[in-house]
Amino acid sequence: MSLRIALGVEYFGLPFRGWQSQRCGVTVQDALETALAAIAGSPTATLCAGRTDAGVHAIQQVVHFDTEVERPLDAWVRGVNSHLPEGVAVRWARVVDPHFHARFSAQARRYRYLLLNRAQRPGLWQGRVGWAHQPLSLENMQDAAQRLLGEHDFSAFRAAQCQAKSPVKLMHEARIVRRGELFVFDFMASAFLHHMVRNLVGALVYVGKGAQPPAWIEHLLQARDRTQAAPTFSAAGLYFRGPVYAPSWGFPEAVDAFVDDETGESAWPLRA
Repeated sequence: MSLRIALGVEYFGLPFRGWQSQRCGVTVQDALETALAAIAGSPTATLCAGRTDAGVHAIQQVVHFDTEVERPLDAWVRGVNSHLPEGVAVRWARVVDPHFHARFSAQARRYRYLLLNRAQRPGLWQGRVGWAHQPLSLENMQDAAQRLLGEHDFSAFRAAQCQAKSPVKLMHEARIVRRGELFVFDFMASAFLHHMVRNLVGALVYVGKGAQPPAWIEHLLQARDRTQAAPTFSAAGLYFRGPVYAPSWGFPEAVDAFVDDETGESAWPLRA
């Protein structure tokens, strides 16, 4: 009898060429499927909630796969982890209904961008945060971010190679907070276009440093022209926080190691 298993996976994206399998084999999907095959004893294909680009991290990527073999759930966690390279780890495993689909069952998706705002480039946090050396206005960026809420055509924030059928997405949340030298950008939408979050952050940084007013965001949405917007921001600070599913699936919530959603407290900067 075939079983469908869902996994929660976290990873540090810098060593990988993104999520999706490639001939080079240096992707998160390649690493995970190799590890799963070692436990299942046969090739095991996975489907994920949202593909991530090279250098992008995941706090909670959700995948599913089908298998004919029965293993204890711990085998799909600790067993698989023993075959995974550093920087990738399975956090949990669940047997799910055959109708569950990691991508199509998701009601929304969430991303977080961490931006270091100081004169000096990152050292300790290199590869884990974006960087802007000019002082940024939190108030202006928050004003601009609120203009993204609702259903819009996000063509101005869409990469040329994007394969999405429609640029129209529903933005549920666009929130920015500051914790010391760190700006935390949180976005939740029905779905995201290729490079959409990095392009949004780029535009918001333009507003934050005074190059454009907050209302510029509305102009970009109406113009639907990528060439009028800001450059794509670095992948280093981008984290896929995970998909949003109906509570009935019973999946664990993602645990964010950087910013506590309840208190707003940040692990930045580290203190001795």
